[in-house]
Amino acid sequence: MIYDETILTGQRQRLVQQLKRKHITNQAVLGAIGIVPRHKFMKPDMAEFAYNDSAYPIGAGQTISQPYTVAFQTTLLCPEPGLKIMEIGTGSGYQAAILETLGLEVHSIERQQKLYEQTKRLLSLLKYQVNLYLGDGYLGLPAEAPFDRILITAGAREIPTDLLFQLKLNGTMVLPVGPESKQVMTRITRVDFEDFEQETFGEFTFVPMLNGIEKI
Repeated sequence: MIYDETILTGQRQRLVQQLKRKHITNQAVLGAIGIVPRHKFMKPDMAEFAYNDSAYPIGAGQTISQPYTVAFQTTLLCPEPGLKIMEIGTGSGYQAAILETLGLEVHSIERQQKLYEQTKRLLSLLKYQVNLYLGDGYLGLPAEAPFDRILITAGAREIPTDLLFQLKLNGTMVLPVGPESKQVMTRITRVDFEDFEQETFGEFTFVPMLNGIEKI
């Protein structure tokens, strides 16, 4: 399907203005959302809705997150170019593309093989430099640790302890924590070898974070 890039650019900018009205103020994050073509990360028959501030199904029981949620989580990360980040839950690849656009070194884990292969092809086609792994997000990537930032884009029933120790000192992890019906957005900072500080930022709803790898 052919899209009018001028119209799409306008739609992205209207989305940015909408996020500003919802109190997203980080200019770098807003700039990335104004650049990344969200319609490319959605099913073709859903692309016309790409710049609505809503979540949509992408198949395999997963969703592409609401842009506000992407912007909110990304802002909590305090992203800076050159930081090394592990993302748990690649999904469509949209969040990973936002992080890469912000200049982070992105390592992203997807547990569903079909989605992993589909998203790996898409990110490569769109020229995003993302290190993508098929794996169990609860285990993280110990061979690539430590990380400056960790982002979890699925609802964890409790904080995954193994991931805490893959953070650098003063590194932060952002994740939604709680039961499937409702989670609390949480930011954890590693302040010492075994000491962590925790902050909370309101309620959200995500698909659940699951163990293991789902192969085709």
